[in-house]
Amino acid sequence: MLLSFSGHNIISPALAGSCSSRIGTLASEIAQVLSLAASLFAIRNVIKAESTMFPWMLRAWWICGFLLSASSASLSTYLRTTHPGKKLELPDYVNFLSLSLSSFLFGISIHGKTGIATATATFSSDMKEPLLPAEGQSKQRTRSPYGDATLLQLVTFSWLNPLFSVGIKKPLEQDDIPDVGINESAAFLSSAFAECLDRETESSSSPSIYRAIFLLVRRKAAINAFFAMASATASYVGPYLINDFVDFLSRKKERSLTSGYLIALGFLCAKIVETVTQRQWIFGARQLGLRLRAALTTRIYAKGLVLSARSRQGHTSGEIINYMSVDVNRITDFIWYVNTVWMLPIQISLAIYILRTNLGAPGSLAALAATLLVMSCNVPLTRMQKSYQTKIMEAKDGRMKATSEVLRNMKTIKLQSWDSQFLGKLKCLREVERSWLWKSLRLTAITAFIFWGSPAFISTITFGACLMMGVPLTAGRVLSALATFRMLQDPIFNLPDLLSVIAQAKVSADRITSYLQEEEVQQDAVEYVPPGGDERFDVEIESGKFSWTPELVSSRSSSNVTLDGIDLRVKRGMRVAVCGTVGSGKSSLLSCILGEIHKLSGTVKVRGTKAYVPQCPWILTGSIRDNILFGKAYESERYERTVQACAMVKDFELFSCGDLTEIGERGINMSGGQKQRIQIARAVYQDADIYLLDDPFSAVDAHTGTHLFQDCLMGILRDKTIIYVTHQVEFLPAADVIVVMQNGKIAQTGKFDELMKQNVGFEALVGAHSQALELVHAVESSTQQTTSLLVADQEENSDPSRTSKPCQQQQRDPVGVGTDNQSGKLVQDEERETGSIGKEVYWSYLTAVKGGVLVPFIVLAQSSFQVLQIASNYWMAWACPPTSDSNEPAVGLGMDTILLVYTLLAAGSALCVLVRAILVTTVGLSTAEKLFTDMLHSVIRAPMQFFDSTPTGRILNRASTDQSVLDLEIGQRLGWCAFSIIQILGTIAVMSQVAWEVFVIFIPVTAVCIWYQQYYTPTARELARLSGIQLTPILHHFSESLAGAATIRAFGHGERFITGNLGLVDNYSRPWFHNVSAMEWLSFRLNVLSNFVFAFSLVLLVTLPEGIINPSIAGLAVTYGINLNVLQASVIWNICNAENKMISVERVLQYTNIKSEAPLVIEDRRPPPNWPSIGTICFKNLQIRYAEHLPSVLKNISCTFPGKRKIGVVGRTGSGKSTLTQAIFRMVEAREGSIIIDDIDISKIGLDDLRSRLSIIPQDPTMFEGTVRGNLDPLCQYTDFDVWEALAKCQLGSLVQEKDEKLDASVTENGENWSAGQRQLFCLGRALLKKSSILVLDEATASVDSTTDGVLQKVISEEFKDRTVVTIAHRIHTVIDSDLVLVLSDGRIAEYDTPRMLLQRRDSFFSNLIKEYSTRSSHMNLNLT
Repeated sequence: MLLSFSGHNIISPALAGSCSSRIGTLASEIAQVLSLAASLFAIRNVIKAESTMFPWMLRAWWICGFLLSASSASLSTYLRTTHPGKKLELPDYVNFLSLSLSSFLFGISIHGKTGIATATATFSSDMKEPLLPAEGQSKQRTRSPYGDATLLQLVTFSWLNPLFSVGIKKPLEQDDIPDVGINESAAFLSSAFAECLDRETESSSSPSIYRAIFLLVRRKAAINAFFAMASATASYVGPYLINDFVDFLSRKKERSLTSGYLIALGFLCAKIVETVTQRQWIFGARQLGLRLRAALTTRIYAKGLVLSARSRQGHTSGEIINYMSVDVNRITDFIWYVNTVWMLPIQISLAIYILRTNLGAPGSLAALAATLLVMSCNVPLTRMQKSYQTKIMEAKDGRMKATSEVLRNMKTIKLQSWDSQFLGKLKCLREVERSWLWKSLRLTAITAFIFWGSPAFISTITFGACLMMGVPLTAGRVLSALATFRMLQDPIFNLPDLLSVIAQAKVSADRITSYLQEEEVQQDAVEYVPPGGDERFDVEIESGKFSWTPELVSSRSSSNVTLDGIDLRVKRGMRVAVCGTVGSGKSSLLSCILGEIHKLSGTVKVRGTKAYVPQCPWILTGSIRDNILFGKAYESERYERTVQACAMVKDFELFSCGDLTEIGERGINMSGGQKQRIQIARAVYQDADIYLLDDPFSAVDAHTGTHLFQDCLMGILRDKTIIYVTHQVEFLPAADVIVVMQNGKIAQTGKFDELMKQNVGFEALVGAHSQALELVHAVESSTQQTTSLLVADQEENSDPSRTSKPCQQQQRDPVGVGTDNQSGKLVQDEERETGSIGKEVYWSYLTAVKGGVLVPFIVLAQSSFQVLQIASNYWMAWACPPTSDSNEPAVGLGMDTILLVYTLLAAGSALCVLVRAILVTTVGLSTAEKLFTDMLHSVIRAPMQFFDSTPTGRILNRASTDQSVLDLEIGQRLGWCAFSIIQILGTIAVMSQVAWEVFVIFIPVTAVCIWYQQYYTPTARELARLSGIQLTPILHHFSESLAGAATIRAFGHGERFITGNLGLVDNYSRPWFHNVSAMEWLSFRLNVLSNFVFAFSLVLLVTLPEGIINPSIAGLAVTYGINLNVLQASVIWNICNAENKMISVERVLQYTNIKSEAPLVIEDRRPPPNWPSIGTICFKNLQIRYAEHLPSVLKNISCTFPGKRKIGVVGRTGSGKSTLTQAIFRMVEAREGSIIIDDIDISKIGLDDLRSRLSIIPQDPTMFEGTVRGNLDPLCQYTDFDVWEALAKCQLGSLVQEKDEKLDASVTENGENWSAGQRQLFCLGRALLKKSSILVLDEATASVDSTTDGVLQKVISEEFKDRTVVTIAHRIHTVIDSDLVLVLSDGRIAEYDTPRMLLQRRDSFFSNLIKEYSTRSSHMNLNLT
């Protein structure tokens, strides 16, 4: 009951004189204070209920009470000011007291609760905190002090004090930063935004993301709007009172000092209200931006996990990274500017009211017309800016897409010596982006000229109208008008920014909307049936018809149907093998069971959980153990069984940190076999019901393949339902059912012997394998007949270039894979500078373009603008008569002449702004371009070790977010630092001319401001750095999740990955939120101090005797002093903000100084044009290590590959085979020893001369987005005839001929619209075109069927018969007919001789490998017999 009493009727003391009873009035005032005191006492009794929200009706009542008190106090102050004879009376004091009390209640009504917590309440709330952190979040979490802050702490931002006390003592770490509040947490915001979208979807047939965003932010935005409007209103009190103040100074003898002090008090109160409300609405806007960023980021991530294959091809990783890093930022920027929308009409209305009061109707109407004219110029400018922004984003998308592709395939680019080609491509894309950036920034410069000059233009028009209409222009009226124009400049100046931000946000919101509306994976493609019951089938497909491109499928044509007429039933515990030629639909068959491919008709039923092993390994950055566990709890017994079954025990012994060794991005530091076995182990550990394995044995050697098949498929998974795709025929007989795919249809099904009897097509696949097996047996037989040559062969083995020794156990050294020997970390924590931004960073930026020669001209232009602007205002204040009683100007000139001089000075200042804007734009963009080019060159020329240990997200973050800061922000930020300093110096000069005594208070206050800035900077700087660093894991996690989305969906781990993303978003939000809060902490204190200086100046001017100062000049000082708090805060704000933005420059500069590879060309050591002509490769004591602190991977390799011979390289997975090929191409430099090709030491020549003369078909087939021709011949060196010939030889000619576009047929990102086998064939086509003397095949045909492999081996033998061919293969028949075989074990040469000589040694590694292969195929031979 007491709480509701605070809203009583308030009787203004200004009306007390008209009351019939003075006692009644006094009683009313006493009742007013008592009721407010009672309300406060009642509130004191509910402090324990910190979280209890007061009723809306009560809060509204308090707000009305505050507005009435504020109006009454303002009216009382105004009446006392305009009636100097009246003194302050008791009702006036009572009214001021009630205003302070109602202000407190007003704050509570806005906040909704007291915010005061007792110790018991705090303890109780702490008990509700979770004991364990969510995944992806820091383990040490500190409760958010913002959520526990009292009202006073919220107003003053003193809840940040504990964080500052830590930051001043040491550089902040992520764990030092408190958690965000519940309303800012990603989990809460993601759920709330999803509800808003669902509500919008239910209520509208065409759901809008704009309405969903509105529903999410409307309540907080309304509170912000109130603060913004209150701030705008308070900011115009000063201009309104200037005329009264000048009038008071001119008539001091007639006015009492009390009225002067009241005017000063009015100024001060208005500035205090403005300070508090301005800080609150700016902080609230940043808070809203944080919430919206978290909501959109989580939604974009969640959408990425369910995108269909067709949608995924339409949105590359680079584009989606731009959605997160650029588009989301632009939308959140709009949230900050949106308050301008409702502040603008209030500011203009108040400005016109003040002008109407001082200048009458003619002046106010002229000002309104001029203002509307200037603002109307925004319409065409905004349209142009919007179109430019669209083009900029399109260009940025193209550049980021290409950059992402280049980084992802950097190994292939370096191997093929395409560095310069792709560098030029990225430069061309950047040039397109730069041209649109220049147009946009040039338009911004023109806009700045128009709107910086708008106050002078409006004032000229207004004063001219007054002159024509005979309105007297006194100093007080002119100064009030000038102050009003200066205040009006803010909305006018912000308007182009607002419209530009609206244009950018509209484009970005439309792009995100388009992305969120993309087609998702078909939810009803698969019917999931609970396991159990009488049903014996785990997988059922009836009349299935599927397509990757359903939009191209018509009722008349089935040319784009991927799978048709699929009928398949798989019983529980059955092993089903799927085989077929390249592109026949094997992987698509697995995809239809997973629900990845669009179902056109039919039914698919799956019973039980699934585990999926894709054809191209998908490995997460992290330890090997984390990849195997994949979110499951660690169970040692189960884990050991899994590791043993997947043949990984030996690998763990080789790694310095065992299974805790960290894997690089995309498993880049693991061999193909290791990556394959890691993901097989991941699937096995999940203990699923159904296993879908897509060619799991292609990347492993024969011994490991046998182990996997026997111990894994036939052992630990013997009771599971397994569907496995394979090209290795020896694994087919063990299958319960074999499915033969042909042209997207199931051609045959049955057991092995049944299919062989049908004689339909299966025997062709088996026949090719049988021929290869016969070749192996022939070699084995021939070795038994050549024992008489053994002695001679042994003598030949004494040649140092060829050594044959038995396979024996050697002392095993740990084989390093590029990891830290102590911690197992390959990917190190991102570089982070500590302490202040180094002067060299600023110097590097300022002198990047022409040595910084243009920087002084920018400062000179701004200084000239400030001088001319002050001169024009000073001229009007000095020349105009001080009061309306004296109509003659002080200088004896006519008002038309005075106005002409003012116009010329104002026009000159506007021209200076134009010069400054153009120079800043030119220098800023040129500097950004140079730093980008330097970074691009440095990254492209970096060695592969850099890409092995650096996640792509880090590089993309710099190329996207940081580069955007360089392009659009940093030049303006640094410029504003100089501009604000020049402005405040001008203001101080004007104020000190009137009353030098201001320096008495200004100097110590400035010292306090500097101390605050120094106290603030260490914390804010580290917060900005941490927020920049914490953004990279979000992008990296998203990039990895997109690449493995099908695997994530197959395992049903979508929610786990979304939860991990929520934790990463919170980790980013924590430093970002506290960074913007710290800015407001500093700004509030600086504003309060500057208000104190301004109040002191006013009191000084009031106190000084009449005649000492010129009232007009004093009024000018007050005109400038009104903005002192803004200017003083803006100086520190701009310096701190610029330093935070300079972190982007610092991060880009880090990547401009990467240690480079060897030169591409060494002019004085260029090899002959026909080199290598023979192709002899000689290894001399070669030792390779990935880092100085790691052991050698290749150890004392000494042998010779004779020219024009075929050399096979075999060995267990991880033995160093791929490292040997990398050494030939100098992807890793030799620590000791040398490689000599045709008498030239390859370490002495340029990398381009080396790599361009060699050919390689890498283990991981790589294709680039573009066309078929562009992938085969990116340098455009060959004719179409040559390209078609190469396609025909690699078995792709007919397939490409069927495409409508022929050689211009499209290739999507990563070549995802072509099968893995087809991608390998394309890589073979590149080698056939190049026709180098040396060809390296690194598992080149692992993903093709036996028939195609046989054809390709024949093509390779014919096309490269007079060339050196080095073959790394796990298929024994591909190396059995080699001239020489090199066997590697643990990085050393175990054996090196001809196949026949090696087979004669029954204990040799190669002989055992052949025996194992033959034994594994013996069961199939029995079936053939």
